[in-house]
Amino acid sequence: MEKKFKIIDSHAHYDDEKFDEDREQVLNEIRENGVVGVLNCAASYESLKTTNKLTEEYDFIVGALGIHPENADEMKEDTLDEIKSYIKKNDKIVAIGEIGLDYYWDENPSRDVQKDVFRKQMKLAEELSLPVVIHDRDAHQDTLEIMREFPEVIGVVHCFSGSVEFAKECIKLGYYIGFTGVITFKNAKKLVEVAKEAPLDRILVETDCPYMAPEPNRGKRNKSHYIEYIIRKIAEIKQIDAYEANLKFNENFFRLTQKEK
Repeated sequence: MEKKFKIIDSHAHYDDEKFDEDREQVLNEIRENGVVGVLNCAASYESLKTTNKLTEEYDFIVGALGIHPENADEMKEDTLDEIKSYIKKNDKIVAIGEIGLDYYWDENPSRDVQKDVFRKQMKLAEELSLPVVIHDRDAHQDTLEIMREFPEVIGVVHCFSGSVEFAKECIKLGYYIGFTGVITFKNAKKLVEVAKEAPLDRILVETDCPYMAPEPNRGKRNKSHYIEYIIRKIAEIKQIDAYEANLKFNENFFRLTQKEK
């Protein structure tokens, strides 16, 4: 009989409004379906507080605190101090994130503002010796440039969307590659190549829930236990046992998020 997966979701947004009506029910459901850990990632200024609160209410949830590039305008003079203060009081905040660059939407804050906010948070991660959760959309070159400015910082490039070459550069810098449900889509050829080339000990799996649900749930609200489909897909690509892959990805997550480096 096949062993039951022990799933760790390395990137989720359970404080998102899409879970407002049934959050507790969903979190109980994912637990019953083999989810043993979740990294909830802040995005907006408001979600610093809501992510922190989730980690206090649920023993299997840890948090990442940061301002997302789409919300870069929300970074005020004292925001970094606020993040620091949450981290000081709560040892379940294990990373700085979700931070980075997003050049996809024209209405996003200007590129200069995004880069400034990204650098400030990378500096904070360096200061606190914490890993980062990086968001990179249509901004590969600038993202890599800023990552290189902080050689002491490592983390994960979440919802990876770049080329094999870009992945190799990230891995060289000590980063992990985060795969979402997109890897299960029929048109994910480029991502399949990345999964083939990425070393097993540099892969993390994630939902980015409520977004990015994998096949066969594409288009639905995403939940952490759907990660099983992502694990199975990567195991198939790499021609390894799915349960062994599951354990390896969990090991990778713990290696990255342990505070004592």
